[in-house]
Amino acid sequence: MPAGVDPRDYARLLRRVHDAVLAGDSPPARPRPVIADSWERMRRSRIDPDDARPAPVLARDDLQTLRGASPLADLLPMLRDALMPVAEDASHVMVVTDDRGRLLWRDGPVRMRRMADAMGLVEGSHWSEEAAGTNAVGTSLAVDRPLQVYSAEHYARGLHQATCSSAPVHDPRDGRALGAVNLTGPARTVHPATLALVSVVAQHAESQLRGRHHAHLERLRAVSAPLLSGIGEKALVVDSDGWTATAVHMDPPRRVLLPRRLQGGGSRLPGLGECAVEPLPGGWLLRPGAGAEPSPTEVVLDLADAAAPQVTVSGHSGTWTHRPTLRHCELLFLLSRRPQGCSAAELAGELFGDAERLVTVRAEMSRLRRRLGGVVESRPYRFGDGLRVRVRAPEHAAELLPASRAPGIRRARGEAARGAAAPGTPLPG
Repeated sequence: MPAGVDPRDYARLLRRVHDAVLAGDSPPARPRPVIADSWERMRRSRIDPDDARPAPVLARDDLQTLRGASPLADLLPMLRDALMPVAEDASHVMVVTDDRGRLLWRDGPVRMRRMADAMGLVEGSHWSEEAAGTNAVGTSLAVDRPLQVYSAEHYARGLHQATCSSAPVHDPRDGRALGAVNLTGPARTVHPATLALVSVVAQHAESQLRGRHHAHLERLRAVSAPLLSGIGEKALVVDSDGWTATAVHMDPPRRVLLPRRLQGGGSRLPGLGECAVEPLPGGWLLRPGAGAEPSPTEVVLDLADAAAPQVTVSGHSGTWTHRPTLRHCELLFLLSRRPQGCSAAELAGELFGDAERLVTVRAEMSRLRRRLGGVVESRPYRFGDGLRVRVRAPEHAAELLPASRAPGIRRARGEAARGAAAPGTPLPG
């Protein structure tokens, strides 16, 4: 909400904007771009603004299963300590969801829990955009950044009495959203500091997760030290997700892409080639053998599901699937449209609209090349020679990496919307 504006006047203006946009009329003011984009997604999905209610609650056993599997479960005491005092003082409820917007935990004053019950904001309910329309939880997860949604910015009219502030919590190892933290209260309690608070708490949660991962790698180093001391050849120890804890006689990669069902024995791994694999408590001991690794033959960048983009690399040694970060998705998509390759300056212009941001581009490309060995070449940056590249595009142009604000991605959305790429078919790659 703009600073210095009376919340009640602004809520009335937003209701007029909401009614005009949904009726196809000219609104008295433009909604924020992030809200306008979300409303357009809701209209395409045929969400009824008068009947947009969260999906039915999960069964108790299913809810308990999701809670037990959530990486945020161990952080719940910290989240409560940070958010509950504000929830009590400002008449809000605290909400924690999973990465799909399913409400795992809720807490707050009794009077506010009653209001939340009336909205359907109950444990086990589903608050993705597809289930509840534009809302802070679902939309912040869709665009992958903190967001406050006030009054009639909600697509569903039944939520216009609320103000909600939400921030995704990311896995610090790969940038994947694990869930979201949220404060929701009556529209009259709107305050910009609420969004700042949930953003800081989400960042603190990520810091806690990072610390726990580092502690796990330290334990792996301690466990493996006696083994490595007697090894006279290349070897490295990784955790169950492939993050390197330690290595001997080699320059270790930051992470090794492991197959989903890795077993002891022998396996060919990207960037390492043929390896002897031995299980360790919480990880693996890998011993790379001699010989060059066969080059990959095909890459599929699957952007059809905006919530779960992935890249699949196939070759003589098998098929590997990886969940890239948003930045790496942007880079791979942009490279798929330029088979001849791009310089760092060209990529900087496409990503940031600033050809001078060379250091950032080179650092990201270095990380991407380490992650996907043999896929991306340099000088210029391009997909490897002879590599078949396919892009699976979303059905609607606006759903192409919706969280991206890169000029090159925005341009591609516009081209697709104008018919440069037919919906549901691969974009140029």
